[in-house]
Amino acid sequence: MSKLSLDRVLQSQGFGTRKYCRALIDDGDVAVNGEVHDNYKTLVETDGLVLTVFDEEWVYREHVYIALYKPSNFECSRKPSHHPGVLTLLPEQFTWRDVQPVGRLDHDTTGLLLMSDDGPFIHAQSSPKRHIPKVYQATTQDPVTQALVDQLLSGVQLHDEPAPLAAQSCVQRDDHQLEIVLEQGKYHQVKRMLAAAGNHCVALHRSQIGELTLESLGLHEGEWCYLEQAQLELLVPG
Repeated sequence: MSKLSLDRVLQSQGFGTRKYCRALIDDGDVAVNGEVHDNYKTLVETDGLVLTVFDEEWVYREHVYIALYKPSNFECSRKPSHHPGVLTLLPEQFTWRDVQPVGRLDHDTTGLLLMSDDGPFIHAQSSPKRHIPKVYQATTQDPVTQALVDQLLSGVQLHDEPAPLAAQSCVQRDDHQLEIVLEQGKYHQVKRMLAAAGNHCVALHRSQIGELTLESLGLHEGEWCYLEQAQLELLVPG
C-alpha cells in the first residue's frame, strides 16, 4: 500500500511533466476511481487505482510489461534513423515513462517483441546467461536441405564469435522455411547463421519467447497488450 499526490501519480503514468499534470487536475480533467479531483495535492492510494483522464480509463501500474506484434519496417530504437520506431505503435504515455524494447528485432523482422519500463526486467530478459529460448520462422532463399538443418544443429562459425553457435532445435517446415530455436540472442544471429551455412534469410518472424507464444496473445500486426503475472511467468526458463 502506498499513497502519492495526484500530480505525482499522473507523472509516473506518463501523462507529461509535473506542471502539465497539475494543469490537467486543475482543469477537472482527472477522476480517481470515478470521482473528479481538482486538487493536485490530493493523496491517493495506488493499489487498485483507476484513473480517468479525458474520459479514458487508465489502471495504475508501477511498471508496464508489454507484448507487441512488431510489423516489418519498424525499428526497435527510441531514436530510429530510417524507419518509424516501435514506440509510435504505442500510446504516447509509454514514451513519457521511458518504455524500451527488450532486446532488438531487425527492422524487417516481424513478431513478438517485449517492452517495459522496468530496468531489472529488461536486463534479466536480455541477458544470455538466462538461456531463454526464442522461436523463429526463417524463410530461406535457397531450398532447405537436411545438410543445412544438420549444420545449424551442430554449429556454425561466425566471424566475431570465439566458438561455433548452434541452434537449440531446427526443424524444416516447408521447402523454404525453417523453425529455429535459439538461446544465445546474438546480433542478427539467425540471418548470420544461415549465411554461414551457405543459405540466405529472406524473411524472419519470432513467434515465441520462453513459453509465451504470440498466438496465445491473439494479437494482429501492430497490436499490443499488457502482460499480466501469469504471462510473465511463462518467460522464466524452466
